[in-house]
Order: sequence, then structure tokens, then C-alpha cells
Amino acid sequence: MTLRVYNTLNRQKEEFVSIEPGKVRMYVCGPTVYNYIHIGNGRPVIFFDVVRRYLETQGYEVNYIVNYTDVDDKMIRKAEELGITVLDVAETFIQAFKEDIASLRVREANLNPRVTENIDEIIKFIEGLEQEGFAYANGGDVYYRTGKFEDYGKLSHQNLNELQYGIRINVDERKENPQDFVLWKGAKPGEISWESPWGLGRPGWHIECSAMVRKYLGDTIDIHGGGQDLTFPHHECEIAQTEALTGKTMANYWLHNAFLNIDNEKMSKSLGNGILIRNLVKNVRPESFRFFMLSAHYRNPLNFSDESLVQAGNGLERIQNSYDNLKHRFGIAQEGAAPDELAARVQEISAQFKDKMDDDFNTPDAITAVFDLVAEANLYLQQARVSRSGLQLLIDQFHAFDYVLGILRQEAGELLDEDIEQLIVERTNARKDRNWTRADEIRDLLTNKGIYLEDTPQGIRWRRK
Repeated sequence: MTLRVYNTLNRQKEEFVSIEPGKVRMYVCGPTVYNYIHIGNGRPVIFFDVVRRYLETQGYEVNYIVNYTDVDDKMIRKAEELGITVLDVAETFIQAFKEDIASLRVREANLNPRVTENIDEIIKFIEGLEQEGFAYANGGDVYYRTGKFEDYGKLSHQNLNELQYGIRINVDERKENPQDFVLWKGAKPGEISWESPWGLGRPGWHIECSAMVRKYLGDTIDIHGGGQDLTFPHHECEIAQTEALTGKTMANYWLHNAFLNIDNEKMSKSLGNGILIRNLVKNVRPESFRFFMLSAHYRNPLNFSDESLVQAGNGLERIQNSYDNLKHRFGIAQEGAAPDELAARVQEISAQFKDKMDDDFNTPDAITAVFDLVAEANLYLQQARVSRSGLQLLIDQFHAFDYVLGILRQEAGELLDEDIEQLIVERTNARKDRNWTRADEIRDLLTNKGIYLEDTPQGIRWRRK
């Protein structure tokens, strides 16, 4: 089965074909760094981490970019509240974001561009839209003419005349049309700002992603993702901006995860029911929360409760115990070949996992395959005599599944599977560059951590002791 993904743009599953064979350009909208992230923010963070991991297992080189919005109204209010600069607010919460996602075994993106580092590109982008007649200035602000872009509304599948913005504000009289949106905001006295052809100001929210996607990944990318709440207006506006300027499709596949509710209620500030990730992981094993997040399909709403988290933890403990038992038995097992029937069954379970992940990243059904592996491992462990090769076969399959899902407990000082893969790539590059010292350092590091490398015709394979 080939990978098929649900494309929000066309409302159907489509076969995934990357623009450049063997490579994927992927952009996911990141946080506005004015506060700590809550568990609702954790859903896209975890899901798109799994998407990236799975694509890598399928042989793709993934250029994964997640931006930081480090200047906007919320940032300015937070800076005033704390009595520090907007940039200091950004530094504080960017570091907090990195700590929080690391606790959830989420790998950092290849790049995290910031708005404040790309002001020149944003201004040039707006100038281009202005030259093409898609933007107009008024009173120090610059707006986008939604009516000029014929396809406006194609992502959210709404008619321009019926569109309603989620924020209740009085219509700005400087707009030609109520649906027009701001590209550049004129600065108020004392606000952080930059020089521009329209006076001192700062970028609007939507334009930043259009500019950064184009700068770092090109006019057309493979995957653009984010939470369901970003479909409109944010991603709709991104499409309008980018495609008006370039005349090209912005992204071939749009992926959006559904909402996370708490005790069957939508998270909201008014209800005060948001739970910060950094508070959650003080009392709950982070892998249990990650496992819980992957227990439902990403396009289905997910309800968080104490009971659901306990159930997830119990399920994950079954997987962890089976894996731990394999490792323990390995230390006292005898040499010998893996039974043919075991090898065939493991291969069958691996294929089942792949089929489910190929079906629009169906993680709950993929987890069913993991439990099938648990059952097979437990049956094998019941035998009086087991071979190291048979145990290693099962352990390796647990590692392969964990590389995608990231749910097994990592022991203190133990390298993550993805860290090992990255070190092997670094070692390979060092050897190509004839940097033997660095190559030997990495080999010794891996050996000391109980990681053994094996050269095969298909490349380097590794296994844990």
C-alpha cells in the first residue's frame, strides 16, 4: 500500500507524491511565544512529529520547519505586563517551548524561523502584492484585497460573501471590504516596530508564514499543517497571499488535526480548563500522554480526562513490560537462529503497521499492530528455550515502531532511536570528509552506549546490546 493522506483542500484522501523524489518539504505553524503551551497545543506538536518520523522511515529526507511568532499584539501585552521587552518575552517562552516538547519526546524542527528575523522578506512580499494590485495601503496599514483573489475560501470551502471571522470586532473603515485582512500594521507610540515603505510598523499574522515558507522551502511545498482552528482564516489567507504573488500552488497537501477537549468541553480561557504541559508531566509519565494523543485518529476530536489518561497509561504499560521482559531475557538467552515462524509473524505485523500508517497516518490502528507484537513477544517468552536472535528480532521491531510513535520509556542516559540515527548520519558524513577523528568519536560514543553498527549492502544497521 502506498501512503495516502487526507487533503483538507480537496476533502479526500490522496496518494502522497513528493515534489522532489526522496525529499519532503514540510511546514507546520508554530506557537506565538507569549506563554507556556497547554495540552491542546500538544496535539499538533505530537502528531506532526509522528508524520515526520514516519516519512523518514519510508526513506524521505524531511525538511521540517516550524515557525515562532515572536511579535504580535499578545507579545506586546505580555511584555507590558512583565515589564520587559517583546524580544525578552520571546526568548523566555521559546526556551520553555523547547523544554516542553522535549519532555514529550518531540524532536526539534530542522529550523525554527522567527518573524523578527525575516522582516525584510516580509516587506518585499507585501510590496510584491501591492505591485500586483492585491494589496493597498491606508493610514499606515496595508490590507489584502480578498475580492481580487478568485479562489479565496477554497481551503475552508466557504463562499466569500458568507465568510464570518471568528473575532468580533468593529469593521475597520479603512478597509475596502470587511473581509480584507491586514498585511502590515502601523505602529502605535512606544510599540516595537520596523521601518517600511508605509511607515513604522510590524507584520500582520498571516503574512509571516507566507514569507517564511517561500524563503525556506520554496514557492510550492509538499505538506502544510496545523490545528483545525488554523484552516480559516490563517491558512486561507496564506494561500491567498502566496498564490496571488507566485501564481503557483502553495502546498500540495494540507493536513489539520482536530481539537482536544477536556472533560467533553472545549478548552477556553473563560472556563479556565487549560492544562499546561509542564504541569502535566510533573505528575504523569510523558509517554503516557503521547500514547493517549495517538490513540485517536488525528482528524477525530479527542477528549482528555483523568480516566482516559489512566487507560492510556495502562495500555502503554503492557507494551513497556513486554519490551522490558525481552531485554531482560536477552541477557541470559543462548545463541541460536530465530524461528522461521516467528520471523514470518514479525514481518506480518510490521506490514500491518505500515498499512495502517499509510492510511492517512492511522495511529490508533497502528497501535493495534504494536499490541499484536506484544502478544507475539509474550508467547515467545513463555517458551523454556529462546534464542538471542529471536529476542533481537522482536526487540528490533519494538524499536522500529517506537521510532515512529515515540512511546517507550527512555532510561537515564539512554540514547533515543532518533539520536542514534542522527549520529550515524553524522559519522557517515565525517568519513566522507575524511574527518576520521570525529568518526571515531561517534563510533566510541555509540559503543559505550551499547549500540553496535553493522555495514550491509543497504547501508548501516544498528542494534542495542
